[in-house]
Amino acid sequence: MKDKNLSENTKAKDEASESVIEGRNAVTEAFRSGKTVDKLFLQDGVRDSGVSSIVRYAKKQDTVISYVSKKLLDEMSETGKHQGVIARVSAYEYSTLEDIFELAEKKNEKPFVFLLDEIVDPHNLGAIIRTADVCGAHGVIIPKNRASGLTPTAVKASAGAVNYVPVVKVTNLNKTIEELKKKGMWFACADMKGTVMYDCDLTGSIGLVIGNEGSGVSRLVKDNCDYIVSIPVKGNVDSLNASVAAGVLAYEIVRQRMLSK
Repeated sequence: MKDKNLSENTKAKDEASESVIEGRNAVTEAFRSGKTVDKLFLQDGVRDSGVSSIVRYAKKQDTVISYVSKKLLDEMSETGKHQGVIARVSAYEYSTLEDIFELAEKKNEKPFVFLLDEIVDPHNLGAIIRTADVCGAHGVIIPKNRASGLTPTAVKASAGAVNYVPVVKVTNLNKTIEELKKKGMWFACADMKGTVMYDCDLTGSIGLVIGNEGSGVSRLVKDNCDYIVSIPVKGNVDSLNASVAAGVLAYEIVRQRMLSK
C-alpha cells in the first residue's frame, strides 16, 4: 500500500507541474472565465466556504478532484502560496462532437475518429493526435476521467497537430459511442485477440477505439464495439505501444478507404 501511495503522489506531482494555477482566487477566476480545468488538487480536510465554492465550480465542469496532503501540495507548489488549492489547466480548448462532423462534411468524407479509452500517458495522447492529423482523421475523443488531457506535454508530442485535429472530451465513452452509432458510425476496437485487420471491413463511417497502455480497452467499451480488430504479430513481443498500434490500424483504415473509392 505504501508503494502505491508513493506512485500516486509522484503521478500527482508530475501532473500538477504540467500547467498549474495556484491559490484560491486564481483558481476561482479560472473557473469563472470558462478555462478548462483538467484536475483540481485540494488539501485534504479543508472544507471552508472558499474551498466549497471552488468544489461547486469543479463539479459543474466535471473536473476531476483529488484530495491530497498539505505536504504534497507544498511539493507541487511553485509559488509557495497555494492556499490549499492547485489546479491543472488544459493547454488548449476542447472541441465538440459537432466540430468533428462539420470537418468531415467540409472535406466531403465519411467521419473517421479515434476514441481513446483511458490513455494516461500524455506522450501517447500527443502521438495519436499527430497520427490522426497525418492520416486524415476528423477528430479524437477522450474521456474526462482517468485519462490524459491536453497538457503541454501532450500538445508538444502532437508536433502541432492539436491545432488541426478536434479533440473532444466526454463524460462517458459508452454513451458517446451509442450517440455516434445513431449517426451511422461503426466502431472497431483494437485487441490482440480480435480478427486480423485485413479481414475486417474498415471502410465507411468509423471510430477506432484504442485502450489503456496496460489493460487495453475496458470490457464495457469493447462489448459496445462492432468489430474487435487485431494487428498480425510475427515476432516474440505480443503487443505494440498504444500510439504505435493506433498508427498501424489507422493506416489500414486509410488503405481500405482508398481502395473502396
